[in-house]
Amino acid sequence: MIRNTFSILNGIGEKLEKRLWKDGILTWDDFRQAGDIRILSPEKKPIYDDALSVAARKLNERNAHFFARAVKRREHWRLFEIFKEKALYLDIETNGFQPGSGGYVTVVGLYNGYEWRSLVAGENLTLENLNKEISGYRCLITYYGVSFDIPFLLRSFPGARFDIPHFDLCYAARKLGFTGGLKKLEALLGIERDELVRGLDGYDAVKLWEHSRKGSIEARRLLLLYNREDTVNLCRIAEILYQQLRQSTGIEEYISCAVT
Repeated sequence: MIRNTFSILNGIGEKLEKRLWKDGILTWDDFRQAGDIRILSPEKKPIYDDALSVAARKLNERNAHFFARAVKRREHWRLFEIFKEKALYLDIETNGFQPGSGGYVTVVGLYNGYEWRSLVAGENLTLENLNKEISGYRCLITYYGVSFDIPFLLRSFPGARFDIPHFDLCYAARKLGFTGGLKKLEALLGIERDELVRGLDGYDAVKLWEHSRKGSIEARRLLLLYNREDTVNLCRIAEILYQQLRQSTGIEEYISCAVT
């Protein structure tokens, strides 16, 4: 999808992007190989050609940091397909308060599509470990992380680095017309949780942390399982929402018309 994206160019939004697609200019290569483009001024064409040449080179280099800046945040989902093999799914639990009011992160769940890991307060949750876990990945996937998880982590761990594209599934779901939180979305998409933590919510996670602090091994186990479900399920949701978002742009129809 990113190679079909022209909204990375200054002055081109989604409407103009669709007009380019309608005219058969579907990819960056199509754009650069075209002569004059009737809906663009002749002065802008060489500037855009240069910008797309840089973008193509950065994409071949898999330079996620470049695209985190070049692509509008609300369009970061377009990078998912190209970066998903190096995507990190993240979800945090807290003690129920905000940073500055006694709040802190209790668990950071991390999933790379193959293995789930956790950083736990008082054990291995440090700035150094957090940055070490994030480094090497090219795309961050969360649910409402733009507004909650990442700001909370940045306030709790100044110096944490989240400078890669961020595909927030909450806002993607809203764009597609879904309402409600993560648990409701999972149910709508047919994704089931482990029965041991089915029905638990964020408030339960806070209570489990309190019991864990008092020495309950079972509470700790359930808290980590709850977070694991929160984190691992993001992988399946991302695949589904990405495909639906791609379909919603109409790009497949334009490609189909070009082929026929």
